Amino acid sequence: MNRATDSVRRSRGLLTGYFLGLGMIMAVWGARMPAVQQAAHLSTARLSLVLLAAALGMVAGLQAGGRLARPERLPALLTCGAASLAGCLALLGRCDDLPSLLVAALAFGLAHGVLDVAANSAAVRCQNAYGRPIMSSLHAAYSLGALGGAALAAVTAHTAHRTLFLTTGLVLAGAALAATPATRTLTGTDRPPATTEQDETGVSLPSAKLWLLGALAAATLLGEGAAADWAAVHLHSLDASAAVSAAAFALYSAAMATGRLTGDRLTAALGPAAVVRAGAVLAAAGLTTGVLASTTSVALAGWALFGLGLSTTVPCLISAAGVGGPGAVATVAVTGYLGLLAGPALIGAIASITTLPTALLLPALLAATVAALAHRALEKPTP
Repeated sequence: MNRATDSVRRSRGLLTGYFLGLGMIMAVWGARMPAVQQAAHLSTARLSLVLLAAALGMVAGLQAGGRLARPERLPALLTCGAASLAGCLALLGRCDDLPSLLVAALAFGLAHGVLDVAANSAAVRCQNAYGRPIMSSLHAAYSLGALGGAALAAVTAHTAHRTLFLTTGLVLAGAALAATPATRTLTGTDRPPATTEQDETGVSLPSAKLWLLGALAAATLLGEGAAADWAAVHLHSLDASAAVSAAAFALYSAAMATGRLTGDRLTAALGPAAVVRAGAVLAAAGLTTGVLASTTSVALAGWALFGLGLSTTVPCLISAAGVGGPGAVATVAVTGYLGLLAGPALIGAIASITTLPTALLLPALLAATVAALAHRALEKPTP
């Protein structure tokens, strides 16, 4: 094993930690949302304003990250983004009224967006140095971190949310700061500042292709939002118990994490277009069968297949955008998160005029669209 290989592997391990921590923070925040609402005496409408502030902050952070994330700045952005995000989580636990929550949520979203772009941009560079796909396993770390964060929130359900937020925030902020010396040596971040646009952005991506990548990311993340907000409701509509209903999203998440853990090997063997196309077909077929079925077991299997099928899509799309530099990564991420944010509300609107199973055919249809366009979006650009 040579020194370069050691360096790349250390970089991969460090980035795995960043993705893991990001997933944990987001899950802890989301899982204890009812406690935040209760502590600040917020109506549902006012809570939605807090979530909107976080979403707006994230969009701004993604855009800022895209402009700032040159290779030599990535270590600073990773450290500052991770420490700031963890610190904002701790701050959110201290907020007990709407104005303070809005400010803290905006800062939380801003830090999330910057860290998201920095982590994915660093992951693309590490993957290039590695010489084979690793993006899927890094995104698997995010999924596993989210599962861990949700479990932590569950076992501390009788603990005040501000205590959980403070403890989690301080531990993860401390970890990010302690990792600063290692982060400064991340593979691919020691390049001198770029002097030309080509050096800064890498291979130029045609505008049409960049927006296609973003559209497919939005279609995929709309499905993720549907699973997060509607899977349990769907199972409940089939007269499943509360525990079984909650298991729907857990199965979806576990299947997605499993798919991402194996996705790199499949991508290396078959190519990203083939893997994304096959996975999207599986997702579309699984969800369609699950939502049209009238039995709990088939519905649970459908959500699991949906998660498994979509597991490699976003990592492959980010990798494809990464050749265009951080700005391209940010564009795809912003477009994708618009789907995540808008999807649940759109499905609710469709369900209100039709039925929930009919509305849930939308993410299945979008998965089929991803399958149809995967080759065009993921064909390798020409330098």
